[in-house]
Amino acid sequence: MLRSLGYVLDGIGLGTPPPKPVERQPGVVVMRELRIHGRGGQGAVVASKLLAAALFREGMWVQSFPAFGVERRGAPVTAFLRVASERILLRCEVTEPDDLIVLDPTLIDAIDVTTGLKAGGSLLINSSQPPEHYGELAERFIVATVDASSIASRLDIGSKTQPIVNTALVGAFAAHSGLVRLDSVCAAIDEELPSHAAANVQAARDAAAAVRSTTRQEVVS
Repeated sequence: MLRSLGYVLDGIGLGTPPPKPVERQPGVVVMRELRIHGRGGQGAVVASKLLAAALFREGMWVQSFPAFGVERRGAPVTAFLRVASERILLRCEVTEPDDLIVLDPTLIDAIDVTTGLKAGGSLLINSSQPPEHYGELAERFIVATVDASSIASRLDIGSKTQPIVNTALVGAFAAHSGLVRLDSVCAAIDEELPSHAAANVQAARDAAAAVRSTTRQEVVS
């Protein structure tokens, strides 16, 4: 069970300041918005909280919250994350994300997961296919893929038929995005998932090493 993170669980992220100041140019506020798509039981909400915890460790202000549809296993679940160099004042869902993480590749055909994704934004997909497999998406966005399901299954995270892929994907996101350090992600996993930390940290590191992506230069402007 993920332990309470007071700065993220309320979905506001304003109550607790980060542990150290963020280095930035005077007057410049940097904010990045993420949206995570998954299905019930895959850990989309926990993935958002783990990234928030990792970014908080690095001195960033964070905001993490879910949006549920039908509350049943296998139903689509969306989680949101904002990270900024200063206090976050927005109180709405993320409608124009800079980055997407998709825990279940079948969602790509089921719903338009890229709705609102900024031009040239990044899309990380749990898939055994190379990024080039998603040709039309790769023309508009930076696409990255990693076989998080195989990694989680090999490490006995979840079941063989329904592996829990969230920790593998947050590790892959760290390597792909450059937004957060992999060591910070692993430290957050170790702290927030103490009863299963070793396997989940290994999943994050294995996925970080295995992620494949197109480059920004390959995106058609």
